[in-house]
Amino acid sequence: MNRNMQTMLLMVISFWPLSLMAGPVVYIPLGAGNEVIAVDSDSSRITAQYSGVENAHGLVATPDGEYLIAGSLKETPAAANAPKDTPTSKLFLIHPEHGHVMMTIPVVGWTHHQAITPDGRYVISTHSTRGNVSVMDMRSNKIIHYIATGPAPNYTLVARDGKRAYVSNSGNGNITEIDLSTWKPLRTLEAGPSPEHMVFSRDEQTIYVTNPRAGTVSVVSITSGKLSSQYEIGPDVHGLDIGDDGKTLFVSSKKAETLTAVDTSNGKIRSVSLAPSPYHLNAIPGTGKIYVSSRKQPVIWVIDQKTLQQVATIKLPAGEGHQMAVVP
Repeated sequence: MNRNMQTMLLMVISFWPLSLMAGPVVYIPLGAGNEVIAVDSDSSRITAQYSGVENAHGLVATPDGEYLIAGSLKETPAAANAPKDTPTSKLFLIHPEHGHVMMTIPVVGWTHHQAITPDGRYVISTHSTRGNVSVMDMRSNKIIHYIATGPAPNYTLVARDGKRAYVSNSGNGNITEIDLSTWKPLRTLEAGPSPEHMVFSRDEQTIYVTNPRAGTVSVVSITSGKLSSQYEIGPDVHGLDIGDDGKTLFVSSKKAETLTAVDTSNGKIRSVSLAPSPYHLNAIPGTGKIYVSSRKQPVIWVIDQKTLQQVATIKLPAGEGHQMAVVP
């Protein structure tokens, strides 16, 4: 490369937009902190804060990152003589570029976790005290369906092809499969005791699901709907995700105060201490990092996926980190 070409290349790099050079953005709802924050995964720094949400726990982002939708653990009881479908809580529609909550959407029952369809059209929220999930249409910004699944629905997965959703029902130990073309339940799958957080295998033929009371992660075959095996993790397992390699599960145990890596190709398990009370977690795609929140302190630990060593700490302005949304 001659000197002129080197100079031109340096000029291109110098004027390249910083936003294009940054890593994925991680959006984190802060629960009782009544905010959602944005974190740059390259620097592990908070780059924005969005107020105006109430006790946000569930959070998803549209695939293009234009909107965030936050659920709320806050519910205002309806009057004694009010109809059963009277809204008692809200979803919050946030526009990150504009920096504020654009609108709220009334919903029946507080929201635990959320999922979004691959086309960004529908947001599915679990309502643990109502035994159902709601479906919000992003075009109309209205709830268009409530779908009964089972006692205490907790977490939802949506298949990459947008045809099926899977909802863990922690009250009766199963997973409800929903046809997203008709919004009708199709069947139930086994899930182990009190199933909560879930993640697909890379080929989406398997669901891994946490069983907090048993201290295990169950392995569920989507084809058969049966349990094929389980991994012993520790009491009160909570956060769950799969790493960049597509085979390593990362699991937090609040009571054991551990972060565990499970190699699903051979069943080997590694654990490290992480305290206090490791809680929600997300593998941040393409970065080799895991973000783990604490149930008892306003921090996010940044963990190396290969070594399980802590590489940074993100101090939260308030509250605690819940369901994270990652935008590449």
